[in-house]
Amino acid sequence: MNRRGFLKSAGAAGVLGTIGSTKLHALSALTADGARAFAANDHIQLALIGAGIQGQGDTRSAIQVPGVKLVAVADCYQGRLDHAQELWGKDVFTTKDYNEILARKDVDAVIVATPDHWHKQAAIDAMKAGKDVYCEKPMIHLYSDGPEMIEAAKSTGKIIQIGSQRVSSVVYAKAKELLAAGAIGQLNMVTARWDRNSAMGAWNYTVPLDASPETCDWPRFLGTAPKVAWNPEHFFQWRKWKAYGSGVAGDLFVHLFSGTHFITGSHGPTRAVASGALRFWKDGRDVPDVMLGIFDYSEGFNLSLRVNFVDGGEESEGLLFTGSEGTMEIERFTLTVKRVPREKGPGFVVHTYTEAMQEKLEDAYYAKYPKPHPAGAPPLGEEKYVAAEGYSDSYDHFHNFFDSVRSRKPVVEDAVFGYRAAGAALLGNLSIEKDAVVHWDPEAMKVLS
Repeated sequence: MNRRGFLKSAGAAGVLGTIGSTKLHALSALTADGARAFAANDHIQLALIGAGIQGQGDTRSAIQVPGVKLVAVADCYQGRLDHAQELWGKDVFTTKDYNEILARKDVDAVIVATPDHWHKQAAIDAMKAGKDVYCEKPMIHLYSDGPEMIEAAKSTGKIIQIGSQRVSSVVYAKAKELLAAGAIGQLNMVTARWDRNSAMGAWNYTVPLDASPETCDWPRFLGTAPKVAWNPEHFFQWRKWKAYGSGVAGDLFVHLFSGTHFITGSHGPTRAVASGALRFWKDGRDVPDVMLGIFDYSEGFNLSLRVNFVDGGEESEGLLFTGSEGTMEIERFTLTVKRVPREKGPGFVVHTYTEAMQEKLEDAYYAKYPKPHPAGAPPLGEEKYVAAEGYSDSYDHFHNFFDSVRSRKPVVEDAVFGYRAAGAALLGNLSIEKDAVVHWDPEAMKVLS
C-alpha cells in the first residue's frame, strides 16, 4: 500500500480496421522521496481528531507516508481512544477534548475526521493554533462554513487539504490528460453513480456494548447541533441525521463532483435539480437513501448523479464521460476509453425518393464528402488503463498533503476546491428541501436566490 502506481499506455493505434481492446498493465515504483529515510527529528508529527471508521482508515494511510508519525488522538468515545493505543502504541496521547491536542507544540498537522457539523470549527481552530489540516469531505456542513474556512486558511497561511482522494488518483490524472487531448471529442455529458447494497454501506454501524454517557462525551459530540437526549444511534451512526451529517449528497455525491471537477477543470455547476426519498431504510433516519440529481455546467456538459443504498446489485462506483467521438469510463482503478469515428458529412436520407433522384443526391453528396468504410465506420478501438496492484489513492492524497506541509506549495485539493465540490453536492439536498430548481454561482461560490 505504500507503493505508488503509475499508468502505462500501449496498444490501440489510430488506424481504421480491426482494432480490439488492449489490456494495459500498470507498473509500480517507489517515488524518489518515498525511498528517502527521515531522521526522527525530521518527522511530521500528526494528530487525529475523530477516530471513527474514516479517521482510523485515514490514519493508517497517512502514517505509511515516509517521515510521518502519529503522536495524538482525540475522540468523544473512550473505546476508540483505547483502541488507538492498541493500534499505535501506549505513547500516543489521547483525549476527548481536541483543544488539548491543538495546545501541544509537538503537533505539526491534524486529520479532521469528525462528523460533518464539526468540520468547520475543528479545522479553523487547528489552523489558528498553527497546525496544517487534512479535513475529511464534505468540507462543509452548512454553506456558511465555506467562506469562513477559506478565510482562515488565507489569514493563517496554513495548509488545508480536503479528503476526496480521487483528486490524487493516477487513474483520474490519466483521464484528465486524455480528455484535454481530445480523446473523446467534445464532452457533452457525465453520468456518475455510487451504489451500496449492504447495511454497513447504508451507515448502520455497530453500536458498542458499553455505549453510554459515561463512555461517550455526548455534549461535546452535539456541539452546535440541537440539544437532544443521549442517543447511541445518533452518536455512532451520525451520518443518518442531517443535524450531524450531509446525507448521501455530502458523503458520496461530493466524491463524484470532486472527480468530475478535477478531470474537466470546471469550477462547478450553475443549475441543479434533485429527487430523493427514503425507500428502504425507514429506521428513523431523516436523510434519503436514494437520490438522483441533474446539474448544468456552463462548459457545455450536463452531470447526472445517482446514489442508491437499496439496489440489490453489486456495490459500485463509477463515472462515464460521453463526448462527440467516444466515451471514457472510470470504475474504481480502471479507466476505459472507447473511441468511435465521427462522420465528416451531415449524412443523408434518400430512400423515399425515386431511384433516379436517389442516385443524383448520392452523387452530389459524395462529390462533397468522403465515402465511408464499405462495412460502415468501425470503432477506432478501446484502451484500458489500470492502476498497479495494491494501489491506494488515499496514500497518494496524503503523500501530496505532506509534500505540501514540507514544501509549503499548494495542495491538490485546497479549501476553494473543496468548497466548490461540497457546495455543488449539497445543491441536491437544497433542491429536495425547496422542491425546486436551485442555482449556484461556481465562481463566487454562492447559492443564488
